[in-house]
Amino acid sequence: MTQDNSGVTSLSAVELRRLIGAKAISPVELLDACIARIEAVNPAVNAVTATCFDAARDAAKAAEQTVMDGKPLGLLHGLPLGVKDLEDTAGLLTTYGSPASRGHVPSSDVLVVERLRAAGAILAAKTNVPELGAGANTRNPVWGATGNPFNPALNAGGSSGGSAAALACDMLPICTGSDTGGSLRIPASKCGVVGFRPSPGLVPNSRRVLGWTPISVVGPMGRDVAETALQLAATAGESALDPLSYAVDPLAFSLPADLDPSTLRIGFTEDFGCCDVDSDIRAVFRARMAELARIVHTCEPVDFDFGDAHRCFDVIRAESFVAGLHALYERDPSALGPNTRANYEMGAKMSLADGAWAHAEQTRIFQRFQRAFSTFDVIVSPVTPVSPFPWTDLYATTVEGRPQENYYRWLALTYVVTLTTNPALALPCGVDAAGMPFGLQIVGPFRGDLQTLRVSQALERAFAASPTLRRPRPDLARLTEPNPALKSIVTAPPDLNASEGGASGPSAV
Repeated sequence: MTQDNSGVTSLSAVELRRLIGAKAISPVELLDACIARIEAVNPAVNAVTATCFDAARDAAKAAEQTVMDGKPLGLLHGLPLGVKDLEDTAGLLTTYGSPASRGHVPSSDVLVVERLRAAGAILAAKTNVPELGAGANTRNPVWGATGNPFNPALNAGGSSGGSAAALACDMLPICTGSDTGGSLRIPASKCGVVGFRPSPGLVPNSRRVLGWTPISVVGPMGRDVAETALQLAATAGESALDPLSYAVDPLAFSLPADLDPSTLRIGFTEDFGCCDVDSDIRAVFRARMAELARIVHTCEPVDFDFGDAHRCFDVIRAESFVAGLHALYERDPSALGPNTRANYEMGAKMSLADGAWAHAEQTRIFQRFQRAFSTFDVIVSPVTPVSPFPWTDLYATTVEGRPQENYYRWLALTYVVTLTTNPALALPCGVDAAGMPFGLQIVGPFRGDLQTLRVSQALERAFAASPTLRRPRPDLARLTEPNPALKSIVTAPPDLNASEGGASGPSAV
């Protein structure tokens, strides 16, 4: 079970799983190749945080023996796994990027990790996040900042920025993400990979404090759509731990069927009628839509009425922060970073009337948005309104020349879609005017996750033929020198020998 492993980490998870099943590559060899890539490249981008390489090697040896014995193999058998540092992993340090949880070593996995391991994935490492997932710039006082693989001086997005950067650098073939206001989609777009926000409940979320609120989801990321769908297939399906979950055939997602892009009806919007977007991003998006019009059947602008989506998101998002952080805030408000503390305090001032209005407004937004799908198969927009900015800037303070009233208002292109509950995928589509990755947000119909994946895969394959539209790749040869600046905001090293404990916070940005 040996082969030349040069470049093996760049192969897709789908191909790697096939090679493992065919005994063409060993899980041990694959893990060693991933560890070598992490050790070579991670010091330049700081995407991977805590690791468990010794335990992973033991698991890889067991996975190899299973293959050699001819036993049944799971969907992800032998594939090294990176887990976002908001998700508990048994025996592996999980800090949530918060000093309050600097030494937290969970005794059990969250459900999504449990399912990934049951499918044969081998836990190797955690990936970096903003503190408690608050914000779309992956930096925290425990592990430092994650730099963009295309330029480590710029941000990788968030809150799944560590996963996005690790995938872009071919460190690991499987990485998890989660999304409230764009935490899967934004880092995927900024790092040139795929991030899929599934319909709430499709992938059960066992750590959502407010179980009946659809705002926060867990979901897959990958370097292409098929890789992303493979992870989805391993994690989708009903669970008694999530009241929004529902029964599906998970295998339906593993290999989305081919779709002829020339049959597609695309509606597009630059800003959903309510979001600030820089002129440079608008110009790139218009050029992409002109290219897309030559590929699909219909590509037309569409108007939307999102009501008071910004206030609506403010209230519903703040509810989650109050629910997740009440005990920690009451114990020591200074233990929270500026983003998380601001969100908690915003929510604590709100009334029952504010909450009732916000949920009613979300219902109105949901109902109006669905009308577009009587005309179009998917809706397409930009993912982010600005090109990646320096990671030293906590957030984009201005967009399109307009000051942003809080640290997440610049994420409106994704959080207005969150309010609709529709599935949405960030698809790489060339680079922007600054030479950084550019992503399209592909929004599918209500509960139309499989259709969203199929359309995205059809577009991805069409884009692959175009130097302008295909997925960009970072130059890993430029990522050979450690970047100490990314660790400059660390207040003290994590305690790798501490016991259980710590706070649990909201899902993501």
